[in-house]
Amino acid sequence: MALTGIQIYKLLPRTNCRECKFPTCLAFAMQVATGKVELAVCPYVSEEAKATLGEASAPPIRPITIGSGDYALKIGEETVLFRHDKTFVHPSGLAILIEDTSPAEEVKARLKQLDDVRFERVGLTLRADLVALKNTSGRKESFLSLVEQVKDTLYGIVLMSEDSEIMAAAAEMVKDKKPLLYAATPDNAGAMAEVAKAKTTGAALVASAKGLDALSELSDRLIKAGVKDIIIDSSPGSIGQALYDQTAIRRLALQKRFKPFGFPTIAFPGNLTADPMKEALYASVMIEKYAGIIVLSGLEAYRTFPLLVHRLNIYTDPQRPMTMSQGIYEVNAPAKESVLAITTNFSLTYFIVNSEIEASKVPTWLLIMDTDGLSTLTAWSAGKFVADLIAPFVKKTGIEEKIAHRNLIIPGYVAQLKGELEEELGDAWQVTVGPREASDLPSFLQKLAA
Repeated sequence: MALTGIQIYKLLPRTNCRECKFPTCLAFAMQVATGKVELAVCPYVSEEAKATLGEASAPPIRPITIGSGDYALKIGEETVLFRHDKTFVHPSGLAILIEDTSPAEEVKARLKQLDDVRFERVGLTLRADLVALKNTSGRKESFLSLVEQVKDTLYGIVLMSEDSEIMAAAAEMVKDKKPLLYAATPDNAGAMAEVAKAKTTGAALVASAKGLDALSELSDRLIKAGVKDIIIDSSPGSIGQALYDQTAIRRLALQKRFKPFGFPTIAFPGNLTADPMKEALYASVMIEKYAGIIVLSGLEAYRTFPLLVHRLNIYTDPQRPMTMSQGIYEVNAPAKESVLAITTNFSLTYFIVNSEIEASKVPTWLLIMDTDGLSTLTAWSAGKFVADLIAPFVKKTGIEEKIAHRNLIIPGYVAQLKGELEEELGDAWQVTVGPREASDLPSFLQKLAA
């Protein structure tokens, strides 16, 4: 039975040290009770308290890491059904499937695709995360040969074979990469559990069974066998069933604390359709509801880019806009005579404006002002991008020491600030109204600099 916040509080040091980032031990205890934070976050909790609290301190969906180093993928640890309630935490991992029946050249091409299909968006690199190696042939030698080809990749590895002997040999080859083993089934669960528990692998194990009843029994069986890191696969036969299963698993884990389903999930949209576009569509559904890993038959840019952007949107905290740090940004190596412009710190605003200035080839000093992540017009409407705030910000940045003029370009959407801002800045300053649309910046700047 789950403990209340007060019961957990009584077992804490109660020093209110704030090292857990919460203002008091009681506030921390309340978060532990709801499964939103782990007990281990408290640096001073006693071993006795850890033993007493046990499962009450664990998150409802176990966090699991696949791979190592900078390319490690962490999934699980989710605490809400809907992102507007709080936020989703760890983005779904995307994997490319490679079968051991594929020629060596195709394997190389797929690994190259994994490296090449990546995109820069709002300062982030969007890419896939894993490579899934499937023992389609059923032959040990063929599968181990494929693993040998791929084992040095930086990406996390999913090993796919239902033969425990083959799996043990493959897992040993990539034991330092924390692979994911797919899969334990009702028929091979005992043998696969032993492979997953072996100290040589440290691997997470997929529990795969058709239907939620069989899946819960299998997951419970693996838990009792001592497997800690489990990922679950309900093996749906349609996108409708997949959506139902993913939703039911998440609800049972969060609302009922149903332990057999307290793990991330894995999905294979390619098993539901042979149409690449439908596969991408199904994958987008699974990003929303609620797959931890999605294995794709290919990573062609035309269908991977929309999935990566969709994932970014879903896993961006809706209560916290993406922002840039306030300050002076140099674009195209500006000098003292270069133009000076200002805008807000909403990330999308910054990257659009910055890219257009770069395209203009005009050296520019760009001031980014903290407006709590609001876009230009919204920030002005909220009173966060107005003359009596902009003027002291400009002065405090130290930009006056970097430029030989006193001319500031403001966004066209806030043209009404021109007169008031000139008064606030002082007689030496002149304010120029820039274009309303960022796409007009290159020609505007080029004419200004001519």
